[in-house]
Amino acid sequence: LFFKQKTAYEIPKRDWSSDVCSSDLTLADVTFEILHRIADAFARHDVDGIVNSFAEDGEFRNAKGPHHYGESYKGKQAIRTYFEPLFANAGDVKWTHTSEFICGNRAVTEWHRTATLRNGELQSWLGCDLYTFRDGLIVMKDTYIKVPG
Repeated sequence: LFFKQKTAYEIPKRDWSSDVCSSDLTLADVTFEILHRIADAFARHDVDGIVNSFAEDGEFRNAKGPHHYGESYKGKQAIRTYFEPLFANAGDVKWTHTSEFICGNRAVTEWHRTATLRNGELQSWLGCDLYTFRDGLIVMKDTYIKVPG
């Protein structure tokens, strides 16, 4: 198993290199191009682009929520109901990716999230997304965060 950590300081925005594990030498369910396309949809606050990155049966698990796994949104419509209000409430929210990993149908992105809420609250935290893909679409996006406090 081999993968190389990449940081935002080491690679240009559009480096499509394939520093991935050996299981990715065959047709892959996920590529760096797919990860970057998803990141670009988040950067544009493009809810349609985000939602369409998920499989019909895809699931997004937000880090915060009433359960030990946070809050789960299953299916495209449920996922949409999370992201539309997020962008409406924090128009300047952004994720700056710091590293990416791919192995087989799994991927990890690490990032720094910043936002200013409508009430003026500033948010800044580190986090990561653990992805599972099928046929180039997200079947699971599980988010973890470190919130100062």
